[in-house]
Amino acid sequence: MGIEFYLMMVINGLCQGMGIFIVASGLSLVFGTLRVINFAHGSFYMLGAYIAVSLGTLLGTESLFAFFMLMVLAPPMIALLGLVVEASLLRKIYGQEHLLQLLLTYGVLLLLDDACRLIWGGRYLGVTRPEILAGSIDILGHSLPTYNIFLLSLGAMIAAGLWLLLYRSRAGNFIRAATSNPIMLGSLGVNVARVRTIAFVLGAWLAGIGGVAMAGLGTINLGMGVEKIIECIAVVIIGGLGSIGGALLGSMIIGIGLTLIQLSFGKLAVVFPYIAMALILIVRPWGLFGKTER
Repeated sequence: MGIEFYLMMVINGLCQGMGIFIVASGLSLVFGTLRVINFAHGSFYMLGAYIAVSLGTLLGTESLFAFFMLMVLAPPMIALLGLVVEASLLRKIYGQEHLLQLLLTYGVLLLLDDACRLIWGGRYLGVTRPEILAGSIDILGHSLPTYNIFLLSLGAMIAAGLWLLLYRSRAGNFIRAATSNPIMLGSLGVNVARVRTIAFVLGAWLAGIGGVAMAGLGTINLGMGVEKIIECIAVVIIGGLGSIGGALLGSMIIGIGLTLIQLSFGKLAVVFPYIAMALILIVRPWGLFGKTER
């Protein structure tokens, strides 16, 4: 195996990492603004994939436009669910100890998992890719699936959009201020509760986008939410709690690491996120891009 082969593995790892980033960016945003590790984020992601299946059955996915419509229609449904969860449950426990937040969001995860089981059953499902995204292109003498390039492009656009939102817009200034000094922000007449709600809804929307995107990549099953939330938490810890840039870097580390380790060690790759997370916690407990907090 020459250097071209390993370069292709790195490119595949970047594509896989971008798929993780789309979901992990929402989790990082929610923690940065609300200081809540939202375990239900994984179920939002899973529910987005299942809704994409149902919409795909109604609309079809043979054309790129039909697949694009899944991206347009499914994530707002997840965002609406996020609004209900934040307003009815999470808003009551802001400022409480993290254990209570974890227990509450984990309970929401279990409820949503059971709801998916009741509605869609336990069978494996999937979304057919449109023809234009079902092929592959030749790079360095190796085939790269077109859908992987789509994921890479989608993740890059989301990363750029989040950067513009957080650092080049008035709403982004409010979100970052709600993270660093919510009391001061409130004293300036800004509705901090509304800013937090918007951040949570945006995080849920990103989870829905990730669910639709990953629905075309692999098989949809009831365990995918739990698997994804573990990867996302590892990404957020590696990159730094609340850092979108850190989430992007952490996703690339996890994606490339999983791809290269699977090549040599197969199923042992599943432990890589835990090892990477443990090493970062030992060397830099606040993450690569994170900041120490008092």
